[in-house]
Amino acid sequence: MDTISKKHRSWNMARIRAKNTKPELKVRSILHRSGYRFRLHVQELPGCPDIVLPKWKTIVFVNGCFWHRHKGCKFAYSPKTRQAFWQKKFRENVKRDARKALALAALGWRVETVWECEIANPENLFRRLQLIKRPKASIRGSPSIPSPSFRRKSEICQNRRVP
Repeated sequence: MDTISKKHRSWNMARIRAKNTKPELKVRSILHRSGYRFRLHVQELPGCPDIVLPKWKTIVFVNGCFWHRHKGCKFAYSPKTRQAFWQKKFRENVKRDARKALALAALGWRVETVWECEIANPENLFRRLQLIKRPKASIRGSPSIPSPSFRRKSEICQNRRVP
């Protein structure tokens, strides 16, 4: 049984953001200070990735441990109420993440996932993000795959592509 009213629970859940979260802002800050330049939330790519580094042909997803089920993490707990609902929700999130990663890999992108709990140790996160510059073995020998053409912000209206 939930300890707060349905109305208050709905209010709480409505405030969980999908973009520009604190972990995402932290990762972007570290990348920018490291000299990386990137694009945000590119709708033309599968899954609208959080961070796109076109020069390095790399995608960075910043995932919350709870929502995306970071294995072995203390933040990936399961709620005690409505367990069937939550298990289904978590399963679908993990499947969707895997589909997005496969679709991006098929287009020649390297996919990196930064977990919310990794933000607590900025030094380790900084070292890990420096590894983006390493060449990807599977791409090194294959012909270059052109990156998609990106639209300017003026061409995108209210999160929808303009024809």
